[in-house]
Amino acid sequence: MFLIKDAVSFVGREVEIRGWLFNKRSKGKILFLIIRDGSGYIQAVAVKGEVPDSVFEIYDRLGLESSLKVSGIVREDSRAPGGFELTLTNVEPIQFVEDYPIQKKEHGTAFLMEHRHLWLRSKKQRAIHRIRNEVEKAIIDFFHKHCFVRIDTPILTPTAAEGSSTLFSTQYFDIGTAYLAQTGQLYLEAAIQSHGMVYNFGPTFRAEKSKTRRHLTEFWMIEAEEAFFDNDDNMKLQENFISHIIGHILEVCKDELETLERDTGKLEEIIPPFPRIAYDEAVKILQESGKSAEWGDDFGGEDETIISQRFDKPVFIENYPAKIKAFYMKEHPERPELVACSDLIAPEGYGEIIGGSQREDDYDKLLAKIKKIGLPEESYEWYLDLRKFGSIPHSGFGMGLERTVAWICGIQHIREAIPFPRMLYRIYP
Repeated sequence: MFLIKDAVSFVGREVEIRGWLFNKRSKGKILFLIIRDGSGYIQAVAVKGEVPDSVFEIYDRLGLESSLKVSGIVREDSRAPGGFELTLTNVEPIQFVEDYPIQKKEHGTAFLMEHRHLWLRSKKQRAIHRIRNEVEKAIIDFFHKHCFVRIDTPILTPTAAEGSSTLFSTQYFDIGTAYLAQTGQLYLEAAIQSHGMVYNFGPTFRAEKSKTRRHLTEFWMIEAEEAFFDNDDNMKLQENFISHIIGHILEVCKDELETLERDTGKLEEIIPPFPRIAYDEAVKILQESGKSAEWGDDFGGEDETIISQRFDKPVFIENYPAKIKAFYMKEHPERPELVACSDLIAPEGYGEIIGGSQREDDYDKLLAKIKKIGLPEESYEWYLDLRKFGSIPHSGFGMGLERTVAWICGIQHIREAIPFPRMLYRIYP
C-alpha cells in the first residue's frame, strides 16, 4: 500500500492513497485537495477534462475530514507542501463529512479539549505526538544500549511511596484498600539485585489537586535504578540520557519541529555536562530575585522558572533538606539534615523533568525513617528485606514523559503532550 511519506520512491507512477481530506480550494477549472493518510500530507490537483466529471460533481460535498480514496500520478514540485504533488485521475469518497466541528479558524482551548478526539488530527497535534513517539523510542533504545532490563512494575499497590495525600484508592476485593501507583521505584529496587540495572515505563497517578500547566493526574513515567551507583553517577547517567533523547529528536523529527516552529538552536545546546547548584545556592538565587524563599522550603513552578533562567541547559539542584524529600533517600554523608538527591530543571521555564537520588541502603536508618513519619512497618517489610539480604549502594531517577515532551516541542501546557489528558476537572473524552 502506498504511503504519502514514500512519495520520493514513486515519482512518475500511479498510486492510490487512502486517507482524509485535510483542506481544499478551487481555481477555475482546477481543484486542489490536501490529502493526509497518517504518514504525511500531499496536494492533489484535478484539472477539468483530465478527470471524470464525477470528481467535480462531488467536490462541494467533500467537507473537511471526509474519508476517501484518490488515484493519481506522483510528480515532484518544489512549490508543493513536502515537495511532491499528485496529478489526480480519480476520487472515490468513502464518507462525506458535513459540519466538521474544528474548522480552519481559531478555537478556544476549552472547545478543543472537549473535542480532543478530533483535535488530535490537526497538524500541530500530530507533530507533538509523533515527537512523543520518537521520544519513547529513544528512551527504550538508550536503556537497551546501556544493558538495562525492563521491569514492568504494578499499577495497583498496597502502600504509598511518595505520600498518602496524593493517592487514588480503590477497594481490592476482601483484602482492603489498594492504590494506583505513584511510582514503581520500590519494586525496581528489588529488581536491581537480580539484574543490576533496570527501568520501567508506564502510567503513574497523582491525586494532586493542582490546576497548573505542569500537572496531570495521570501521566507516564520512566524510572531507572542502578546498582552500585552513587548520586554523582546517577546524575551523569541522566545527562547522557537526556542528551541522547534530544539528539534523536533533532535527527528524525525535523519536519515536526518545523511545524511547531520550535527554536532548535536551543535544543542543540543540550549536551553534557549540565550545570549543578546546591539547594542552598538555589535559595540564594530566589532571594536575590526578590522571592521570599526560606531555607527548608520546597520549590514551586515559578521558583524553578526563575532558577532555570540563569542557564541555557538543564540544571541540577542537589542535596535538598531531608524534611521535604521522600523517606527512601539517603542521608547526606557530611550534612545529616540533607539527602543525596537532585532535581533536573529544564531550561526555558519548563520546570522539573527528572527527580533522582541515592537510596538509603542502611537497614536501621531506613527503618527509623519509616517509623518517624508513621508509615506502617508491616507494609514495608519486603522493602526492608532488601537492606537485610545483600544490601548495596544504589541510586535511581524518574522522568516525567509529558513534561519532557512539552519542553522539546516548546508547547506551553502539558495537556497537549498526552493524547487524552486527565486533569483535576477533566476526564472526558
